[in-house]
Amino acid sequence: MDKILTLLDGSDYSESVCHHTAWIAQKLNASVIAMHVLGRREGAASTDLSGALSLGARTALLEELSAMDEQRAKLAQAKGHAILEDAKAILEQDGIPKVDLRLRKGDLLEAVRELESDIRAITIGKRGEGADFASGHLGSNLERIVRTSKVPVFVASREFRQISKVLVAYDGSASAKTAIERMSTSPVFADLAVSVLCVAQDTTHAQKVADEAVTKLHTANITASSRIATGEPEEALNKLVSEEGFDLLVMGAYGHSRIRSLIIGSTTTAMIQSVKIPVLLYR
Repeated sequence: MDKILTLLDGSDYSESVCHHTAWIAQKLNASVIAMHVLGRREGAASTDLSGALSLGARTALLEELSAMDEQRAKLAQAKGHAILEDAKAILEQDGIPKVDLRLRKGDLLEAVRELESDIRAITIGKRGEGADFASGHLGSNLERIVRTSKVPVFVASREFRQISKVLVAYDGSASAKTAIERMSTSPVFADLAVSVLCVAQDTTHAQKVADEAVTKLHTANITASSRIATGEPEEALNKLVSEEGFDLLVMGAYGHSRIRSLIIGSTTTAMIQSVKIPVLLYR
């Protein structure tokens, strides 16, 4: 049976992540691994600030700090277990009978790599625990996951709604072609309406590129149509999403190097930040 790894942090996005995960898992007849990772700072030893104190006072302070660290570590673990139990309840209510709970400590990427050979996809929230304080920013771990993951990454929006209309941002790049290839073999898209959008100044070329992707999807018996637009990709995609009620955006992820993205920006990051719907990313 296929497995979906869902990454949970207890943020406002976690419930939506669970509902979207259940939707995908049912499509794939997959089980779910729900994982919460305690960062290295959670339960880590406090900085030693006792250098200027006398020996007896220093010992007492260190003992107090150690007790506080131990209490924080226990609270972090209790919170992690609560997050996972809540997730399991939501997933089971949504019809997923097999949910494997994992509480890990350390680096999130390392924890994901340990499981990546056994999973088909990853689901994660767009933003983390600081979502309400950083609404214009992505979760700190999201880009790290997407850039390194060998499996598709589904980035959930804050609110869950049933998915029926899918927009594919297609430019003929290697990652975009991978997206179409993976879509054509996935049961997730079998009963969905797919629109393939190519944004370019040369509309004749754009139409040809979009039609090639649509032909591939038609061969796989997926209902698909081609669209073209001019201008900036981010603006064109956002306009179409907001005006025509698409429920999911599919993209190839990070087609350029980190250095190039720093200089000219990244369409991938911009789109995840700006659209209000889930984004499915392929590399």
